[in-house]
Amino acid sequence: MSSSISLPSISAKAGPTAASTNTDAAAASKPKPCCVCKDEKAQRDDCMLFSKSDDPVSDCKPIIDQYKTCMAGFGFKI
Repeated sequence: MSSSISLPSISAKAGPTAASTNTDAAAASKPKPCCVCKDEKAQRDDCMLFSKSDDPVSDCKPIIDQYKTCMAGFGFKI
């Protein structure tokens, strides 16, 4: 009584390619957005939360722009 078992074959696409390895390495070296510009983020949040203005976005625009510039320096687009 012999039974044949079919095993899946390993294709060339199963392994990592050079492009995906480079992308993984770049992603690993790039910091997470939550870990950069903490002071600027805190200032922005405080301004938005505690603004007495009817339009806190316009009131806090310089601080928001400073935060966006900081994030852009780390490669994040907001």
